[in-house]
Amino acid sequence: MALYSAEDAKYLKRRIRGGQIDVHPTEKALIVNYSIEATVLDEYQNTMIGDKKDAQKIIRLKSLSPSTDIRALAKEVINRCKLIHPTKLVEVEQLLFYLQNRRDTNLTSEATPSDPQKPISDELEQPSIDSQINEIASLNDIDDYAEMLYENVPEKIKGSALILQLARNPDNLSEIIQKESVLNVLTRVYKEEWNQSIELAT
Repeated sequence: MALYSAEDAKYLKRRIRGGQIDVHPTEKALIVNYSIEATVLDEYQNTMIGDKKDAQKIIRLKSLSPSTDIRALAKEVINRCKLIHPTKLVEVEQLLFYLQNRRDTNLTSEATPSDPQKPISDELEQPSIDSQINEIASLNDIDDYAEMLYENVPEKIKGSALILQLARNPDNLSEIIQKESVLNVLTRVYKEEWNQSIELAT
């Protein structure tokens, strides 16, 4: 039997923690490991529902070459990837130096003076889910958004993004927590189905 009811839910909290950084085994890229923690809290800040997901982000370095300024590139990587803490600058420099000198990365053929490239792939920072939804969420339609969470993965992503829009407005929270069916389906999706698509968790 559940110890909490939907009426007890007051806050939705999400935390992203950066983890270990590795070099990609075959590409000119870094792999950033991180975890996503999602919790629903009651009015006393006690955790009602909590879950954790481990994930990775690949940072592709398009124009890394023997002449690349490693320190400057490391600073740009950290500035553009919020998952990497600034205190890891030296570690990032060491990993980039390793990639720069690794034989199998074919560094000499990609960067040319006539074809300048950005040091970091445009895929470095992926837009958040709700920034990709060209729709303004309405509290009157929240039941429709919850229905989307029973559909395929693209519909789940859209439905969860629209609910997230509403949850970011503190004025909507009291209304949302009264929707037990919405809380129940959100809990089910995040606990059982987020392995199907990392976008559902981010």
